[in-house]
Amino acid sequence: MTLSPQTLSYNDRRLVADWAAACAERVLSLFEVECPEDSRPRDAIARTRAFARGELDTASQIRRRFGGGSTSRDARSPAAVAAARSAGQSSAVCHMGAHALGAAAFAAKAMSIANPDKPLAADEEISWQMDQMTSEVRNALSSLPPVGEHVSGPLGPRLLARGQIGEIIRKLQAAIAVAKKS
Repeated sequence: MTLSPQTLSYNDRRLVADWAAACAERVLSLFEVECPEDSRPRDAIARTRAFARGELDTASQIRRRFGGGSTSRDARSPAAVAAARSAGQSSAVCHMGAHALGAAAFAAKAMSIANPDKPLAADEEISWQMDQMTSEVRNALSSLPPVGEHVSGPLGPRLLARGQIGEIIRKLQAAIAVAKKS
């Protein structure tokens, strides 16, 4: 079986899962303020961290991921929706590492929407995210194809390659390339 270049190795997925969880957790309050009784995004982040620690395998994480339905449909504000999607993307890292960039991008989008008076809020979030990366995470993420250039998977020409999310991922991938050179 040939794996997609967006999958990453099992060990690399565990590395980037922890980083993706940190990105999603940073904006989680944007969802929880609006939907305080809904623990699904927090649970998704906890499962992502458990996967990163080796406490959950890919199959069990995938089963749990799809058990609760989409939290983003229950949120009303665009910032809360983006925060819920960040948590969902982080939980998808177990089967395809490229979702880590989706988690980070939705987190940056959530921060941007939540701070309309700060035009650089998304860029500041990207900077924070880059500061959280270990060299191992940076190396793993640098092996992913550029967003929009691979025919399928999360970085394919669909959701993650378009609009603000696509722009954020392009910025992240550019920052990762620069950081890797230094």
